Amino acid sequence: MSDQTRMVLFILAAVLVFALWTKFFVPPTPPPKPGPPPGQKAAVTTPAPGTAQMNAAPAKPVVIPTVEATAEKTVTVDSGLYTVEISNHGGVVRSWKLKKYLDLETPPKPIDLVHADSSQQFGWPLSLMLQDAQQEAQVNSALYQITPEQGTLDAPAEVTLHWSNGHLDVLKTLKFTQNYQTSIEVSVSLDGKPIPCGVAWRGGFGDPSVDSEAKLVTVFYKQNDKLNSLKYGKLGVSGNSSEPLARGGPMEFLGLQDTFFAATFIPDGSDLSLWDWTQWHNVTVSGKQESDPVASMAAGSTAAAPLKMRLYVGPKDLAVLSAVRPSLGELVNFGWTSVIAKPLLYALQWTHKYIPNYGWAIVILTLAINLPLFPLRLMSQKSMRKMQKVAPEMRAIQDRYKKYSMRDPRRRKMNEEIMELYQKHGVNPLPIGACLPMLVQLPIWWALDRVLIASIELRHAPWILWIHDLSIKDPVYVLPIAMGFATYLSTKLTPQVTGVDPSQQKMMKWMPIFMAAFFINLSAGLNLYIFTSSLVGAGQQVYLNRTQPLPAPKSPFKKKKTQ
Repeated sequence: MSDQTRMVLFILAAVLVFALWTKFFVPPTPPPKPGPPPGQKAAVTTPAPGTAQMNAAPAKPVVIPTVEATAEKTVTVDSGLYTVEISNHGGVVRSWKLKKYLDLETPPKPIDLVHADSSQQFGWPLSLMLQDAQQEAQVNSALYQITPEQGTLDAPAEVTLHWSNGHLDVLKTLKFTQNYQTSIEVSVSLDGKPIPCGVAWRGGFGDPSVDSEAKLVTVFYKQNDKLNSLKYGKLGVSGNSSEPLARGGPMEFLGLQDTFFAATFIPDGSDLSLWDWTQWHNVTVSGKQESDPVASMAAGSTAAAPLKMRLYVGPKDLAVLSAVRPSLGELVNFGWTSVIAKPLLYALQWTHKYIPNYGWAIVILTLAINLPLFPLRLMSQKSMRKMQKVAPEMRAIQDRYKKYSMRDPRRRKMNEEIMELYQKHGVNPLPIGACLPMLVQLPIWWALDRVLIASIELRHAPWILWIHDLSIKDPVYVLPIAMGFATYLSTKLTPQVTGVDPSQQKMMKWMPIFMAAFFINLSAGLNLYIFTSSLVGAGQQVYLNRTQPLPAPKSPFKKKKTQ
């Protein structure tokens, strides 16, 4: 048989087998199930897990439109406290000026907390940080569509920035208030799926016009009710830090600060952690290589969801910071002197309401502190009167034992006799009355020095004539010299008790010179306080010398009669 005949017979046999199999071997079709009674809905049967995915049609890919501006544009937000310039090139801040605070330039102008020179090299404030470095570079160099497109807005105001390349999609929303706080919401997605992100403050921070400003900048974070500072010495060089560059959250707040200003990220619906903190060297400023470091940090969340936070950018004013929730008052750090420093600051602020000059406010505060110390001076005068009374007997005891060396055991007998003499006349062997005023003043000096150098209220606060800033040293050193003279005058007016060690008397004479040399580079405000305090002390001593004079010293030897 030919091949064609065989093919026809094979097809006929296959059809016959299929017909016979269908006739005798296929099971009968089950009868249909009865439907529900009239008026009752049919029950819904839930498919087994995985059945829906198997039967469903494949999902269509997400189509993300491209969103990008064609040119760089800037929008300015203005309030009574600040002026912020926002650029759509990278969706960053190019300038953040505080209107109430001036720099040290000539002529002075509102301080700009954004350092343009270093930001051009290391990134700008409010740039984004992503887990993929290439994606991060894309979103921080893109041209965002900004709304409104340009111009100046009066706070409260809202600015949105949107960019997409069809895969990456970024949306930033900035809501500015009339105070120093700004609400920030950022969402980043890749092919329609949200990815984690962080918001960074790069390029340095603080007052660029002060000396060694960058060395004062610290990265900080508060976690578990403890404020932690990552200081300049631990930030390393070129990003190589001696400590980890990230800290896990959640955190109460975190940011950057210098002596007088702070940029603080506060959670507002997202758990924040410290994603990065670095510093670099060899910054090019005005065409010159400088070795000052530049601080940077980023606050982010590992959640694949929109990032929500508030940003405080403003002065470290204790009253303003305390009004923020959570309170940022801890950023004003007076160290161990806080117990005294804060009341001093409140007293100066209260006095400044009525006397709008912090120099004269310091003078009034000095008087208010020294007048209550007068009873201590009176106690000292009475103690010296008793000492003067027993001085001849004490000197006679000393003369009896002066032939013995200091190591001789009989010297102990001399001390016992002097102590018996003190007890007999009720004399305190320790000059507590004389030392107590000084001991009381020492912690006040330390606390006032911290207030002067760490309080925004005293920054650039003038007094008179050449004193243009009480928080720094006197430029012509008049106040330290005047303070030394006033201290010498007060010491000179204080009567010397007969029998006092001559070396001790010499030390008291040299002390004003030592003080003037030590305080010459300290703040003018502190020198003004000590100068005023010494003048008050001298006046009080003149009064005591007239009203409670010490008796003239008596010689233990009777004068010989002249023949």
